[in-house]
Amino acid sequence: MAVEQVAGLTTVQAFALVGALGVGAQWVAWRLKLPAIVMMLAAGLIIGPVAGVFDPSRDIGPILQPLISLAVAVILFEGGLTLELHKLGDAKQGVKRLVFIGAPLGWALSTAALHYGAGLGWEASTVFGGIMVVTGPTVIAPLLRQAKLDKRPANLLQWEAIVNDPIGALAAVLAFEFVLVSREAETLNAALGQLAMGFVVASVVGVAAGLGIARAFRGGLVPEYMKVPVLFATLLVCFAVPDMMLHESGLLAVTVMGLVIANADLPSFVELRRFKEHATILLVSGVFILLAASLDFASLGQLTWRAALFVVLIVFIARPLTVFISLLGTKLPRNEKILIAFTGPRGVVLVAVAGLFGERLAAAGVQDGAIIGPLAFVLVLVTVVLHGFTLAPIARLLGLAATGTPGILLVGGSRFTTSLAAALMKADVPVVISDTNHARLVRPRANNVPVFYGDVLSEAAEHSLEVLAHETVIAASENDAYNTLVSTDLGAEFGREHTWQIARAKGEKSRHALPTQLGGRKFGAGLTFRELEDKMNQNWSVRVTKLSDTFGFAEWKEANPQAVLLGGLKEGGTFKRLSVEDANLLFPKRADKTIDDMPEDLREAARVELKRKFSEAKQAAALSQFKAGIRLVSLAPPQVPNASSKA
Repeated sequence: MAVEQVAGLTTVQAFALVGALGVGAQWVAWRLKLPAIVMMLAAGLIIGPVAGVFDPSRDIGPILQPLISLAVAVILFEGGLTLELHKLGDAKQGVKRLVFIGAPLGWALSTAALHYGAGLGWEASTVFGGIMVVTGPTVIAPLLRQAKLDKRPANLLQWEAIVNDPIGALAAVLAFEFVLVSREAETLNAALGQLAMGFVVASVVGVAAGLGIARAFRGGLVPEYMKVPVLFATLLVCFAVPDMMLHESGLLAVTVMGLVIANADLPSFVELRRFKEHATILLVSGVFILLAASLDFASLGQLTWRAALFVVLIVFIARPLTVFISLLGTKLPRNEKILIAFTGPRGVVLVAVAGLFGERLAAAGVQDGAIIGPLAFVLVLVTVVLHGFTLAPIARLLGLAATGTPGILLVGGSRFTTSLAAALMKADVPVVISDTNHARLVRPRANNVPVFYGDVLSEAAEHSLEVLAHETVIAASENDAYNTLVSTDLGAEFGREHTWQIARAKGEKSRHALPTQLGGRKFGAGLTFRELEDKMNQNWSVRVTKLSDTFGFAEWKEANPQAVLLGGLKEGGTFKRLSVEDANLLFPKRADKTIDDMPEDLREAARVELKRKFSEAKQAAALSQFKAGIRLVSLAPPQVPNASSKA
């Protein structure tokens, strides 16, 4: 007897599809400079309700909901892990007000908007209203980078999103637990007692798990290679145990656990946080694809004109009132208050938690619970698209957009970095020189170059340097080890493609070679600090030369045979660094000379590799970077004529 086959994907194929689309959507968003959530929403809708290729309930089956629950738990743990209270204490008064006044006020106003605008009952409105406190840290950061806001409003929006992320989830958890317990308990006192007991148990378990991890890691009780597995195993236990007493209270426990670990000052905390961020990116994209693919257009059909009214109330009334009341009496200028009041994009956490709790409420008999998921999708889509396209113009209109091009952070005060900074500043490129030695900053200050005295990796640098205004880091101090440390550490934040360092002394020798994952990309045509300073002592200087149709790269190269090309400034002012590989293609004679200086036993292999790189296509690609209109940035000797240059 033949068994009827249901068309669909296997579980393995489903997971592969979700992973590929989730990460792929984020990559496409990065390339197109769009909010990732928009691309993930489109991908999930296309493969799910539009094309019908993927149905999570059909293709993944009964493990779908437990997987989403665990993913949400990890996402909330990540939110708790970002709450370093000592950094919050250094934040401005506006941030504290947006958190301590804005969060509860936003919860109340959102609940009212849901009840009177969307027409939800008080139970569903209270739960969903708690989630609405979240403003989407995964969404606000890319928007801030695109809009290039001034430091203060950018910090206010970013810190509000980071802190309110777990607070909103906790508010939703508490409201959800109260709804469930009140429905099951015989009296209100019994409901409150059970809720309080679950809250206490979850908090105790979270604190105990966090302190246990901190003590074990600090005391060397766990080897380095097992720290991440132990952390995630503890996270799973911390999530599961409180659920035995009160359903979904594990979400509160993991958030508390993350908060404790974040403030334990662990030596390995940075590594743990980075691994956690990578895992969270995968889980966030996976959860969002699953939720979007699970969306039933029939459920969207349940939404009426009241859904539009709800969105209008949130965007134009609830959010502005929350901000204006919270910031009442502060010294913030009116234009900053207006910008913050009308900037509140919602993100993945809102959709993930809303989808989870909406289904839980519906299963518990709260009829309006089924509408929470579609409402969350509508709100996220509208706010992300609205703020994504209007934040930058509004910021410029209010005079709060950072002017100019993305800046460059130079690490190490020296003759070379001072000359480079001065040349770039003349070309309207923002530059800051950082050094731990006050004496090395005397020369940059004398040349009116902005400086930062201190360690660029310190917490003081986080608060004093306008990180959002800088796109590139060039580590060029006299300490090769420090350059490598800075490039490795900041590479995770700026991106390895934007993190550069000058060549290390003896770095080409096998005895001193470092793994490829350490340090940044080579800058300065392979010259070391000493070689650069020797040239500066011979009165070399950094110059900017504009190419034209009559004075192209070939003409510049002929007129400046000794100059060291560092990179080029595009028409918009963005600094395009020159890699050592491109330098070899553009200056083959210099590459041959470098090979001649190598030990004899290494020359042949180096020539073979260089010949492989010297193809017409690669040379053409390297040359195409320097067309008419590009301004070349080079280190040139004093005797080189520069009549054709134009800064």
